[in-house]
Amino acid sequence: MNKNMSIADILSRFDEITDHYVRELAKYSMEELQRQPAGNEWSLGQMYLHLAHSALHMQLRHAEQCMEPGGASEGTGGKTEAGRAAFQQGSFPPVRIRVPDGGQYTPPQPVSKEQLAAKLEEARRRMHEIGASLRSAAPERLQRTAAHPAFGALNAAEWFAMPEMHYRHHLLQKERLDAFLHAAS
Repeated sequence: MNKNMSIADILSRFDEITDHYVRELAKYSMEELQRQPAGNEWSLGQMYLHLAHSALHMQLRHAEQCMEPGGASEGTGGKTEAGRAAFQQGSFPPVRIRVPDGGQYTPPQPVSKEQLAAKLEEARRRMHEIGASLRSAAPERLQRTAAHPAFGALNAAEWFAMPEMHYRHHLLQKERLDAFLHAAS
């Protein structure tokens, strides 16, 4: 986590970016939210689900595990170079990241705008719950780490900072998808 960012700062920024994504939903039809630029690329709706699912099932889950008694410790090797750079800059590098086709990494198509908004709101609620837990956690629980596949060993506070950084990173993908949708109309 950026040393200058408090839990309150992260929550405020997360609320702002979540509000942005929720407001933006009004601009799209369901057909647009499900339209893929190519067969192996995600639709805007899939990207929205990816954001919420990553926050709920990876980032915040790991933050919570790090704080549990006897919590996570599989990330004992320290941060990778990419991890050090991301947390020093407070953001992911502005590059496209390709995940393996299909399987667990590809989100399903959304069924409704309400589903997308509800998932983003669920992630927001969990962010606030985890933020409250971080504020009251014993210092030794904040030192435990869990391994991130690209960034190495992250502690609870660093995992907690990830959803906001991840949502910002995907604004670049959203811009590309908006351009695709605009060109297609």
